[in-house]
Amino acid sequence: MQSYYLYVVDNIWVEMVERELKEIADYVSDTLANLYFLANSTNSDVTLEKTLSLPSDVRDSTYMVEIERNDADFAQSIHAYLKGRSGINAISWILPGLRVGVENQLIESGGKTVFAGCRRENADIYVVWIRQV
Repeated sequence: MQSYYLYVVDNIWVEMVERELKEIADYVSDTLANLYFLANSTNSDVTLEKTLSLPSDVRDSTYMVEIERNDADFAQSIHAYLKGRSGINAISWILPGLRVGVENQLIESGGKTVFAGCRRENADIYVVWIRQV
């Protein structure tokens, strides 16, 4: 009976963590979409950045947020997962057609300042990134 109880408690914990990770991934994805829409509303090349308000941990665990890309360097999704337990994760899709910056695609939680950015280049190229300082 005790092992069943621990199993149920662990499943509830995992569900709660995955929900929090999903909120984080959705927030980053939505922010990148908003930056894209702002950059797209101008006729000139522009670079925009926004400070993200991310929690310093999820249920006392360190988490990672990454912009995943496909083979052609286009942004595909935001992947949030627990450090050391990548099986506990969440994914949020990104608008199609955005390119991933060369650097700054992975951040680790821990209270550092995190920025999301979007840059418009040559009228039709949009580059997105996340970085922390």
